[in-house]
Amino acid sequence: MTLSARPRSGEIGQVKLEEAPPRVLVVDDEPTLRRTLARLLNSRNMTVLTADDGAQAIDVLGREQVDVVLVDLMMPKVGGLELLDHVRSSHAGVEVIMMTAFGDVETAVKAVRAGAYHFLTKPFRSNDEVVLTVTKAAERRRLVDRALLLERRLEQMEKFGELIGNSPAMQEVYRLAIGVAPTSSTVLILGESGTGKELTARAIHGHSPRVNNPFVAVNCSAIPVDLVESELFGHVRGAFTGATATRAGLFESADRGTLFLDEVGDLPPLAQVKLLRALQEGEVKRVGSNETRIVDVRVVAATNVDLRSRIAAGRFREDLYYRLNVVPISLPALRERREDIPLLAYHFLQKYASRSSSQVKKISPEAMRLLSSHHWQGNVRELENAIEHAVVFCRDDTMTPAELPFGRPSNGAPPDPAQAAGTDPAAQGLSDLPYKEAKERSLEAFETAYFEGLLARTQGNVSEAARQAGLDRSNFRRAVKRAGVRVRDDE
Repeated sequence: MTLSARPRSGEIGQVKLEEAPPRVLVVDDEPTLRRTLARLLNSRNMTVLTADDGAQAIDVLGREQVDVVLVDLMMPKVGGLELLDHVRSSHAGVEVIMMTAFGDVETAVKAVRAGAYHFLTKPFRSNDEVVLTVTKAAERRRLVDRALLLERRLEQMEKFGELIGNSPAMQEVYRLAIGVAPTSSTVLILGESGTGKELTARAIHGHSPRVNNPFVAVNCSAIPVDLVESELFGHVRGAFTGATATRAGLFESADRGTLFLDEVGDLPPLAQVKLLRALQEGEVKRVGSNETRIVDVRVVAATNVDLRSRIAAGRFREDLYYRLNVVPISLPALRERREDIPLLAYHFLQKYASRSSSQVKKISPEAMRLLSSHHWQGNVRELENAIEHAVVFCRDDTMTPAELPFGRPSNGAPPDPAQAAGTDPAAQGLSDLPYKEAKERSLEAFETAYFEGLLARTQGNVSEAARQAGLDRSNFRRAVKRAGVRVRDDE
């Protein structure tokens, strides 16, 4: 057995895997072939281990970390199928590629159905065929590892309330929110719709000394203009038409707690004056009453508009702005922290799968690429809705682009491969890569999106999909398998 090793490592805190060379175990009872494959894969920057037979391979797997096993189907003692059974039962996630003579293809196909990643026929058509197959198998292993890390991170991470994210932008949000939470200072949360402004306000309240007292939330833009003052400060009986009873306002309801004023920029001018007094003096006066009431309320306000431009237009009081803007916290748009999308997606997947008793547990690489490249105009709220939608329609344990609300156009056609694959080099980050690697990644993404869309359009009918693609059925299945797209076993 030969060995040259540098262990792969993962970093849970950053939810990423170190890009270490794939570790491949070559198992064959022919010494010449073993040496040839080892030299070939070593020359392509892979770490190679070798074993003479299945029994020795089991011993290696018990001691070494391996990504891919390249194994001959027919060997004395422990053969390829027995080794495949061992890997599936004892080394989950390790990908197995079968090597077989032309006459044993039927057995190799059964091995693929039993869980092998792919099979190669001897003699190999080319060195590139071997390298590409092993590379794609290793990539699938890395994606599985990444999903496991994401799940583990969701279990272990220190969340700030219900906010989730490990990006630098979110770490800054946590730093500011945790710092201001123990105080009574007014906070102004800035951010687009769906970025989590109310979640941030609730988290600040939850980490404050006021946690056991009320948290009262109100959307200022949803209150009719003529009822804003009554809603915030209360009213006495007969103060206006319809005031049939005396009623406390939200400031009094939030006494000793936190009042969250969402879309504070939409408050009418007179309500702005009274809000300023409540913040400055700690007292409120019900509509129709001359009596002032002392309240102890911590105000957290939020807006998705530019208050400075409203001040310039005379629609918002400058003195109120400075009273609210004691500690500003800016929430990033989801498209500005794309590295958090996988973590959020798995969080929502677990949430809605558990709620609906769904069997879906994973997100396919193709679906994750689509999620990561989407614009997310509605931010985290839109992502949550998309995952809930996908969980409802997913009938397998793995979410695919077909289940996402934007995975297929409304006319029922398959997704546009260019759009689904994200062929814009800047959007994909491909422009940072060498030309050859960028081209390979772009082509892989295109093939995956093409076959996903074609099979979705033909409802999984392989024969019809092959006809529409202009390929014979066997070549079509090989191309689909190479692209990592799943097909029905009965086809």
